[in-house]
Amino acid sequence: MSKPAFDLVIVGVGGQGTLLASKILGRLALDAELGVKVSEVHGMSQRGGSVITHVRVGESVHAPLVALSGADYLVSFEALEAARAAAYLKPQGVLIVNTQRILPMPVISGAAHYPDDPISVPALSGHTVEAADALAMAMEAGSQKAVNLVLLGMLSRHLPFSDEAWKHAIAVSVPRATLATNIRAFEAGRNVTTTRNA
Repeated sequence: MSKPAFDLVIVGVGGQGTLLASKILGRLALDAELGVKVSEVHGMSQRGGSVITHVRVGESVHAPLVALSGADYLVSFEALEAARAAAYLKPQGVLIVNTQRILPMPVISGAAHYPDDPISVPALSGHTVEAADALAMAMEAGSQKAVNLVLLGMLSRHLPFSDEAWKHAIAVSVPRATLATNIRAFEAGRNVTTTRNA
């Protein structure tokens, strides 16, 4: 029996916790004795710029980067970043997106306009989109920093790992003092039921 294999891309803005999300996914794969490669592109992350992480999981993974039109899943921590990274999704890929808007500097300075509905771009047409206000859900769970766990909870419904496996990977990846909050955020995301076609 072949082991599960999937490619995903995580995008967001520096400081949102995208790298911790990729760390948890990597641990989840290793615990399942799967091959995994994670490639992080920080860019201007410390200044609130775009961050992108490639995560490839399978029985044998050689290349670290996901090809354009090669991602089974695109997990976006911010709405506009989803549109920017849309080219990575496979034709039948799934977009999991936080509807939070973080205005980039060109918008703040007035040089550009933030689109009314960033995830309605043609590049996402026909894809399954699961969108939620992950920031509000994270705050309800106990911390605005738990947006990443809300989104991982949403993603978890698509991946062949048990609830126990997810919670173990989370437990060994986050500080003990924040574990209860992170688990609440994960469970909130796991229970979200918001799907639409882009």
